[in-house]
Amino acid sequence: MPIANLIPDLRLALRNLRRNTQRTLVAVGTVAFGIVAFLLAGGFIEFIFQDLRETTIHSQLGHVQIVRPGYFDKGIADPYAFLLPGRSPEQQLVEKTPGFASLAPRLAFSGLISHEEATIAFIGDGVDPEREKLLSSSVTIVSGRDLTSAGESAALLGEGLARSLGVQAGDVIVLLVTAANGSANAVEVKVAGTFATTSKEYDDRALRLPLTIARKLMKVDGATSWVLLLQHTELTRSATEHLGRVLPPKDFEVVPWSDLADFYNKTVVLFSKQVSVVKYIIGLLIVLTISNTQTMCVLERTTEIGTGLAIGLRSRQVMGLFIIEGTLVGLLGGLLGVALGYALAQAISAVGIPMPPPPGMSRGYIGQVLVNRSLAVDAFLLALFTTLLASLMPAWKASRMNIVDALRHNQ
Repeated sequence: MPIANLIPDLRLALRNLRRNTQRTLVAVGTVAFGIVAFLLAGGFIEFIFQDLRETTIHSQLGHVQIVRPGYFDKGIADPYAFLLPGRSPEQQLVEKTPGFASLAPRLAFSGLISHEEATIAFIGDGVDPEREKLLSSSVTIVSGRDLTSAGESAALLGEGLARSLGVQAGDVIVLLVTAANGSANAVEVKVAGTFATTSKEYDDRALRLPLTIARKLMKVDGATSWVLLLQHTELTRSATEHLGRVLPPKDFEVVPWSDLADFYNKTVVLFSKQVSVVKYIIGLLIVLTISNTQTMCVLERTTEIGTGLAIGLRSRQVMGLFIIEGTLVGLLGGLLGVALGYALAQAISAVGIPMPPPPGMSRGYIGQVLVNRSLAVDAFLLALFTTLLASLMPAWKASRMNIVDALRHNQ
């Protein structure tokens, strides 16, 4: 439709909406209320995604892990057949990755931990505390202190593991492992402190040991993985592609965090389905409400429609007029809903929402509502699409009226 013809129709549509201000306000308010509800629900889920993603990255996985090819498939049975070198030119190539923030070597191992009469199986990571500072910024030190150097004779225990073992900061524990050469080896260390991550299952059986002590315990020199931290999570894909080009593929496998975050991926799938359900419900309510409003308008203006058709107004023009009215309701309701939703999201986030520990986690958290640009655009398009859809049937009925019956409607 040419713009010159559209402007008069817009003016006429606005005039028709002003004819019954109360009904128009109810329609606009219905759309706005639905959009606000969608933004608050979607914004809360978006916050959960972002918080869980960043916590997972900054407590366990980093943004990218570099390992020997096949390590994640076969390394559980024999991790030391996939050792990376302790220091190599390839590490310098990794440190030149655009957006580089930190690179930390880790040595995975497992065994038995003992204190007095208690003995429990554990999984461990040998870490360099200096290099882990940025990478493990989301690890919470529950009691005691963090590890301070790669050679200190101390261990940091998950709070669930420490509770099961009955130890606290300052206690002495014994770690018994099967070294890389197949022989038994043990070391006696002090408990520096206890930590907590987002995963209760991990905290119940994990500990961290200074990298030098872990290498001596396992009788190896190297690491099972290099964990890369970037300045921004959005750089993960480009960094992965860059490292895939600069590192020899026969010697190194580059794995982004998303391929390792099974719990996060399942959470995203589950909550995304819930948001979609909310979106469809809100859309259906808007369609039903606006369709009913538009149908009432058609019935009230039957004689007017018949007169217009009688003096030469075409059916498509009548249909277009009602579609424009519905679209204007969606436009106004969408803009109002996005503005109110954003304001409420900011207010709620400033106060915070105390939340209990989710399944699989040991601690609660303070929730927020994160309304980003993508969510706001999605909400606005939802308002436009649903009101346009709701206007089609009433507009079609108005355009198909019999002129004689329409003119005699109020007689």
